Amino acid sequence: MTDRMLRQFMEMVQIDSESGNESRFLDYLLAEITKVGGTAALDDYGNLIATFEAVGCDGVEPILLSCHGDTVKPGVGIEPILEEGVIRSKGDTILGADDKAGIAEVLEALRVAPIRPPIELAVSRQEEVGLLGVKEMDFSRISAHRGFLMDNDTLDTIIISGPTYFAIDVAVGGRSAHAGMEPEKGINAIVAAAKGIAALRLGRIDHETTANVGVISGGIIRNGVPDGCSFLAECRSANHDKAVALSEEMTTLLEREIEASGATVEIQVDEMCRAVQIPEDAWSVQIAKQALASVGIDASAVFMTGFTDASIYNNRGIEMAVVGIGAQNEHSTNECIEVADMEKAVKMLVEIFRLVVNEV
Repeated sequence: MTDRMLRQFMEMVQIDSESGNESRFLDYLLAEITKVGGTAALDDYGNLIATFEAVGCDGVEPILLSCHGDTVKPGVGIEPILEEGVIRSKGDTILGADDKAGIAEVLEALRVAPIRPPIELAVSRQEEVGLLGVKEMDFSRISAHRGFLMDNDTLDTIIISGPTYFAIDVAVGGRSAHAGMEPEKGINAIVAAAKGIAALRLGRIDHETTANVGVISGGIIRNGVPDGCSFLAECRSANHDKAVALSEEMTTLLEREIEASGATVEIQVDEMCRAVQIPEDAWSVQIAKQALASVGIDASAVFMTGFTDASIYNNRGIEMAVVGIGAQNEHSTNECIEVADMEKAVKMLVEIFRLVVNEV
């Protein structure tokens, strides 16, 4: 089991699939799913949806398993290496365990499970850039009402909730001038943007609410007063009303401070996902806890301030708990995964299948 799964995982991560460029990887998965005995197709947005027949049982409702097929940057030219039971990237790239380890673990569990319910598998595109793929998922092809998202890092936690998340894109307009000869004729868009950013409450606002400015760009020459600047901000909270209020506060402060500098400002606010929480005693959480206990892990249910595809599934009425794949240091060039944790994740899935079948 282990060697086959590791070979496949290391093959997967070498197929470039940064967000928006997943098509070659998803085409690879289409062929691999056929080899495992499933039937798969892409929906109109390019998400992959597959079905696998039950094994060793009848009359059991299907469950949904889900992963995402894209990676963050830098994710081109990944060279995985295995050293002392740990897989990491050889160079200056991520590894791509998030979320290709989850996919490799699902495929291996499907191969080795002696019994399983009908399985539906959804692999979304563009998860890392705002859950774009799952938002456009063709849900008419999914009949399951509950399942498991393979996209948590640690195996000892089960994510049961996610925040409301607002993406805030800001464009500041100034007036250009020669910075040495006549700076008083200009309006510095970078300075105006900085004043706006300085007025914001950023970082951890409270135990369930955060805000951040992550990207800023502006100007083209050192000796010119820049007439344009843009930046990307965000806010999120487990409490939807708090997130709404904070996004409105940020917008108001930015408009006030930037316009006070004589610049113009355009702000676009997009709700990327809405706060949702499933109960700690939900079916999917209890099944996952029992399955993890079978591999010696006492898992706890937790809230995550990051967002996953589960937010969309749960808001659409499909109960999804987020379970671990074993990845570490995701979204960094230090990303890695232990082989032992991948093996535990496969055993967890096989036990989930058994528990679901034995419920009937």
